[in-house]
Amino acid sequence: MSDSIILGIESSCDDTSAAIIKGNSILSNIAANQEIHKEYGGVVPELASRAHQQNIIPVVEKSILKANIQQNAISAIGFTRGPGLLGSLLVGTSFAKSLAMSLDVPLIEVNHLQAHILAHFIDDANPMPPKFPFLCLTVSGGHTMIVLVKDYFDMEIIGKTIDDAAGEAFDKIGKIFDLDYPAGPIIDRLAKEGNPDAFKFNKPKLDNYDYSFSGIKTSVLYFIQKEVKKNPDFIKENMNDLCASVQKCIIEILMNKLEKAAKDLDIKEVAIAGGVSANSALRKVMQDNHEKLGWNIYIPKFEYTTDNAAMIAMVAQLKFERGEFTDLRTTATSKYDL
Repeated sequence: MSDSIILGIESSCDDTSAAIIKGNSILSNIAANQEIHKEYGGVVPELASRAHQQNIIPVVEKSILKANIQQNAISAIGFTRGPGLLGSLLVGTSFAKSLAMSLDVPLIEVNHLQAHILAHFIDDANPMPPKFPFLCLTVSGGHTMIVLVKDYFDMEIIGKTIDDAAGEAFDKIGKIFDLDYPAGPIIDRLAKEGNPDAFKFNKPKLDNYDYSFSGIKTSVLYFIQKEVKKNPDFIKENMNDLCASVQKCIIEILMNKLEKAAKDLDIKEVAIAGGVSANSALRKVMQDNHEKLGWNIYIPKFEYTTDNAAMIAMVAQLKFERGEFTDLRTTATSKYDL
């Protein structure tokens, strides 16, 4: 691993983040969160891109300051080209281009989904990085997929959601429960005090490794409508049990497919990535499978699970070593194949 110093910039959704990496050690990882979206129960793209414009300069400055480096020590700039919200991506892409031009350093485009997976190779992400080939359950508000990772840049999606992502399901069900956005962490917290077997919800029946989460959302909605007619205080009186039951159902859906893929492909190296990988119950099930199924499991540090620039910088570092640069003609893209 080289001693090059790289600035990573992440702006795919509603978090503006900048990180400095040297080799594969993170020197700083700064993020500015956008609280305004809570008022609307979801990310408003126009508001997100405006907030990125306000946040990106101070976030980058703070990242450089915390890393204790001079701006002219930066060897290259990595940025999220996609996938994500186009307006948000444009802010990060435009800033990265301008700064790379002013510093006369190479520009490196990064696929956001690859970055979630390759975050496992940051020095302090895990005690040891995964060994190739490994399976990675990449699960967040926008994406849910099982990826077969054969090498750093040789990845194959073997299963993906055909409708909602798991994180999206948590948020939409949270809305039914009248919880704040984002609902995933709130459901995780309340579930700790509830009975996961209190209520049963429908699970999809798909033959391959694909996922579907729209069914559980509908199942919860109809169940709640029926119960609230009988008792208007049903949600409030059963909140912890509801959260625990929903969480158990979603995690079982996720793990059933992951276990099937690991068995079919005879792979024991299994990782999780993305915002939902911060979920405490999902982490516990992964730990259990280490003992039950003999998996070598890889669960990244919490700060590398949500959208962050450290993972962007990690991918940029790997590409820098390979001389894989992009030029100023590159543009942001809302869709970007793995």
